Amino acid sequence: MVRNIVVLGGSSHPQLTERICTMLGIPPAQTILSKFAVGETRVEIQDSVRGKDVYVIQSGSGKVNDNIMELLITISACKTASAKKVTAVMPLFPYSRQPDIPYNKIGAPLSKAPSVRNEPYTFESRPATPGGHDPAQLSPTQLTSGLERELNRVAERGGDTYNPRRNGRASQAPTPLRLSFAEHRGTTGPPSLSGGECNPNNHSYKPSFGYRQWVAQAGTLIASLLTCAGADHIITMDLHDPQYQGFFDIPVDNLYARPLLKRYIQHNIPNYQEAVIVSPDAGGAKRATAIADALGMEFALIHKERRTATRSTPGRTHATMMLVGNLKDKVAIIVDDLVDTGNTITRAAKLVKERGGATKVYAIVTHAILSGDAIERINASALDRVVVTNSVPQGEHLRRCHKLEVLDVSSVFAEAIRRVHHGESISVLFQFD
Repeated sequence: MVRNIVVLGGSSHPQLTERICTMLGIPPAQTILSKFAVGETRVEIQDSVRGKDVYVIQSGSGKVNDNIMELLITISACKTASAKKVTAVMPLFPYSRQPDIPYNKIGAPLSKAPSVRNEPYTFESRPATPGGHDPAQLSPTQLTSGLERELNRVAERGGDTYNPRRNGRASQAPTPLRLSFAEHRGTTGPPSLSGGECNPNNHSYKPSFGYRQWVAQAGTLIASLLTCAGADHIITMDLHDPQYQGFFDIPVDNLYARPLLKRYIQHNIPNYQEAVIVSPDAGGAKRATAIADALGMEFALIHKERRTATRSTPGRTHATMMLVGNLKDKVAIIVDDLVDTGNTITRAAKLVKERGGATKVYAIVTHAILSGDAIERINASALDRVVVTNSVPQGEHLRRCHKLEVLDVSSVFAEAIRRVHHGESISVLFQFD
């Protein structure tokens, strides 16, 4: 039995909280989790947490945004109640896929906004002004003529010419570039240099092919919210992007489900060393090769390429998949960290069976969200078996999918909590042998 410790469970996965507490030999703390009529979250901790190590278990599944707010309020309540240390145990970390570059409707990758320069640019900026002249020694007339030449040079790219004497302002200095383009075109939209087209009739702006929009990085926001709420430590499993740990100013322990997956392969797949580990995309190659190397198995890769839209096929993004490796008359084991809609693994299963010639296809995944019609897609797919963990609730999924098999990760989290509480190393949890 572990002493001087309190384990709280959120509403996202109460079954996992019960299993972890059973292995630790302690009962879960009594809490009241409810909502007001307006929809606000209410959290009340009924057990004392003063001077104790508190572990709040909340997974990023179900109603993700409500669960995040519930977790933040619970952490804040523990810190207000004088808890010694608060650790957020998040088997599936929410918004962990946000740092990936998604694709918009025309196939162009969305880009993060560049840093904003608040102070104006000066002539002292580097590189120096072209021409080798010292700007401090130029007269106002020379500066104005130089600007006119530069504006005319840039305007020629857009098919127009800058006229400094337009509208009777011959004696005035030219307006900034971004304003002069909108003025001389008679529109208020972005200039043509941005890669789009301005409509002078309704002042609308239509982005051209390859135009990049701005996208918020919600992952960094979640990290900041957890820190501001008072979390001292984060324990999670199989982050979609391991570099996500760098968003935090507090310790983050990213546990692996590989020992469980490796053990399943050894004990449940006949002649597993003759099978082939398959990564469904290039991003998961390192994850799949780690298991293949540990088990002495062969490795194959599915190369997926998104081709952006063209002018002949606007609004369409073409995705092609190509198998790299030999799967003829072999068992294929597709390994991935997360399955949401199931589109990737079902297409991969079809590819390795029809083109690769695999006799049987397994899919082994850590986090199985299975939203939308993912269950129906898996039932109708070429997959023979889908093995997942209970990092998110799987009770309803098991009732609807006969191909599903669930591995329990409560022992991994219970041991991690025990070792962290006693100040022991958790490196043993990363060993695969």
